[in-house]
Amino acid sequence: MIQKEIVTKVLEFDSESEFNKQDCDLIKIAKANINHSYSPYSKFSVSASIQLDNDEIVSGTNQENAAYPSGLCAERVAMFYANSKFPEAKPLTIAIAAYTNNDFVDVPIPPCGSCRQVLLESEIRYQSPIRVILIGKSKIFLLENVKSLLPLSFDGDFLKAK
Repeated sequence: MIQKEIVTKVLEFDSESEFNKQDCDLIKIAKANINHSYSPYSKFSVSASIQLDNDEIVSGTNQENAAYPSGLCAERVAMFYANSKFPEAKPLTIAIAAYTNNDFVDVPIPPCGSCRQVLLESEIRYQSPIRVILIGKSKIFLLENVKSLLPLSFDGDFLKAK
């Protein structure tokens, strides 16, 4: 037997003021767009904003549907839009905010498994890490890449004939 250890590094900040201007702007946009969420069933709004290497910022919010599997998370809405609108632009950073009970969540929420897979695919597609900023009222987390959210990941290498 071989035992392996997987370590994920997460930087924790007390305030967005500890970030550079570009990241602060991205955080503010993610928070400002929270009201674009369509979440009448869960009452849990999520917003994601992505900074691209062409200086564009794209955003998305969760879009629910009474038939739950038909909805889509904010992270995937934003990334799919970025990939289709600016297919040559690398995503550099994604900022994610969540809002419920008339306020932003206290502790940041991470992306769901499906969103992690989609974000990882974009990281692989562009051969470049995507920084992840998870926004909460009392804490903000920073991960240097998506791979750290999904260390034992499934990717296209598994689909190649051997």
